[in-house]
Amino acid sequence: MTIHLPQGPYEPRATPLDLAPGGARLASRTVFSAAHVVADPYADISPGDPAAVDWDATLAFRRHLWSHGLGVAEAMDTAQRGMGLDWAGAAELIRRSAAEAKSVGGAIACGVGTDQLTGPATLAEVRAAYEEQLALVEGSGAQAILMASRALAAAARGPEDYLETYAHLLRQAAEPVVLHWLGPMFDPALEGYWGSADLDAATDTFLKVIAEHPDKVDGIKISLLDAEREIDVRRRLPGGVRCYTGDDFNYPELIAGDDRGFSHALLGIFDPLGPLAAHAVRVLDTGDTEGFRALLDPTVELSRHLFEAPTRFYKTGVVFLAWLAGHQDHFTMVGGLQSARSLPHLAKAYELADRLGLFPDPGLAEARMRALLSVHGGSR
Repeated sequence: MTIHLPQGPYEPRATPLDLAPGGARLASRTVFSAAHVVADPYADISPGDPAAVDWDATLAFRRHLWSHGLGVAEAMDTAQRGMGLDWAGAAELIRRSAAEAKSVGGAIACGVGTDQLTGPATLAEVRAAYEEQLALVEGSGAQAILMASRALAAAARGPEDYLETYAHLLRQAAEPVVLHWLGPMFDPALEGYWGSADLDAATDTFLKVIAEHPDKVDGIKISLLDAEREIDVRRRLPGGVRCYTGDDFNYPELIAGDDRGFSHALLGIFDPLGPLAAHAVRVLDTGDTEGFRALLDPTVELSRHLFEAPTRFYKTGVVFLAWLAGHQDHFTMVGGLQSARSLPHLAKAYELADRLGLFPDPGLAEARMRALLSVHGGSR
């Protein structure tokens, strides 16, 4: 039956893709999905209160990702770090998810930042905040992802402050970490990270950190939405240091790679695309690059839509699709972020995802889309 969306009438798909859990272990690429958190819609909280998380639904979604063979990148930007989820909530998320990962044998890496700092901080305070979070993540048994820090961006006077801070942290890390460079399109407070707004100069500083401590760096995650820069950085990495693409605009070509290398993946878009992404990587594992691209290339339109400017609000679309797919019973987000995207934006996301066959129950997704339209006074 036709559903009348803001962009026009649409005939929903009748059947989903056949993407059952299980399958061979992913072999040719290491793949993490950055995962969202599920809010508790019945919590009696006000703006500015700590986030109320539905822990059962949040952990169930992680088990869904693990069941398809993906790793989980926990307490990252996709989990609304700094946009609804504070450090206390993130710490609890890390502890719970790491324990769950251990119980099911799932891969997990967790974000280490400085978001317990609530005001201007000195470099010493930034280091101490990083150290506190690093100790928690490593103590939980998870791999550490050193996230870009708003506090460091504000306190650093130039590249040397970044070099000294990261050297200090890498010397303390018990196991190799992933370094994370998140661009200002995801977080405006990170403008000029690595000591310069000039990306070439920033890249040189970033690579110098790695070159001076290659044994403490498992890999890097670049989220700049710039495929050419990622390829350039990837080719300049020391041997044994991986590149994890965080480019939600160009991920199929970056993961597929070329005759000089490829990227692994740590992506927010693999939250809604998890089962399809895992299936595509298994195709790539057989050496079938064309088959891999045939599966993932059509998803780019949806990803670019979800991550369109203002990019930092992509989380709204990710949670919306999780609701439509039946992974949670409501479309409520911590911090009230469900209001961050318009009805036309969400309706287009529904159409693009449905065309891809991403919804395990297309009828449920359609019914929920109709309910949302009705709430907005636009159902027909």
